Amino acid sequence: MKTIIIAISLIIGVSVQGYSQQDQKLAARILADKKLDTVYAKATALLSKGFNAGDGYPQVWIRDFNTFIETSCKVYNHDSIRTNLLTFLRLQQPNGEIVDGYVLKGHVTWNDPNIYTSPYDSTHVGFKNTVETDQETSLIQAIAKYIRVTGDRSILKEVIAGKTALQRLELSIAYLLKNRYSTKYHLLTGATTQDWGDVQIEGGATVDIDKNTHWAIDIYDNAMLVIALNDMIGFYNQEQGQHDWRQLKVTTINSIRKYLWNSKNHKFIPHLYLDKSPFPASFHEDKIYFHGGSAIAIEAGILSKNEIRLVNQDMLRNVKLSGAPSIGLTLYPVYPEGIYKGSTASKQYIYQNGGDWTWFGARMIQQLIRYGFIKEAYEELQPMVNRTIKDKGFYEWYSVNGKPNGSASFKGSAGVLANVIDQLKEWARGANK
Repeated sequence: MKTIIIAISLIIGVSVQGYSQQDQKLAARILADKKLDTVYAKATALLSKGFNAGDGYPQVWIRDFNTFIETSCKVYNHDSIRTNLLTFLRLQQPNGEIVDGYVLKGHVTWNDPNIYTSPYDSTHVGFKNTVETDQETSLIQAIAKYIRVTGDRSILKEVIAGKTALQRLELSIAYLLKNRYSTKYHLLTGATTQDWGDVQIEGGATVDIDKNTHWAIDIYDNAMLVIALNDMIGFYNQEQGQHDWRQLKVTTINSIRKYLWNSKNHKFIPHLYLDKSPFPASFHEDKIYFHGGSAIAIEAGILSKNEIRLVNQDMLRNVKLSGAPSIGLTLYPVYPEGIYKGSTASKQYIYQNGGDWTWFGARMIQQLIRYGFIKEAYEELQPMVNRTIKDKGFYEWYSVNGKPNGSASFKGSAGVLANVIDQLKEWARGANK
């Protein structure tokens, strides 16, 4: 019987282990790809140096830390990582909100008028870009990743000012539901930003909510919530503790599908406004495709495998039309320059308005691997690997002409690339047996 099975497998091109001959050839290519080894070695070397975002950022940002913590756990002292995570909870504000990041006292050099302090941390001060709504969910995700890699669930029982870390994470969700939630749409709210960006389109206070802010709902913030809720479910050993988070997760996914997902064009609308749009009626914002938020939605499990395939095809089409180097392209088409008078965030193909970010593009590739699009993942990774080697650094973002910009040692870029390479190698080893 075994001989018959092997014979049939050879005829149809499928191995006994369930991998096709094409899979095995691809696996061999991946395992033999020395460029992946080079980038991985560079990434782990960078991440072994600490937790600040990059050479241009002395601060520790939770939205960045969340994306490289898995590799950090492999190359850095676990006690230090644990301490850094708990620092965010020591700086938690009385209303439950979590800061964007922190620095040592006396190291604030960027004239921030809104510095956050806490009586439970005499060493650090915090800061926060309030136009965004991803700080609380980023911390929850980062702690969940730390636990998955290290097995250290005791972090959830760490007591800070009379409350366990888990209770403080519960308070952070309560903050969002009280201060950043639309009861009409059952979705999180935030300022009008470009995709996952933390700069509001109207300018004004730029990274802080102010009188210029047009409140809106977008896919990035809400996909981040879904991932965090799934992590919260995993923090409890009993169904009783999981129930409310399961219910909120289902409600959020259903609302995302109802209000944000355009099934006809297989894309998420950029913004659902609570009042009115900041843009003139002649501007059709719904044509804009948010790449980063779409990738996070896939991570959150909001789209089907066929929808993921269509989204990936759309991204590749947008990359070709824009001339961008990779699917790290933030969005397409870009917001026209001057579309909002006084805006500091609308220069075309600059920064968050059409810049190409490995930080998010590689997260899309992680999801391609997760859902079985291995060939696509490996091919779409190549531009990111090649430019990392060519430019000798993990740059923050790239312009459409391939010029590197921002921090040359951006740990977010290093972390997501390391994760992709780990996942590809894991798949390849399984297929190559």
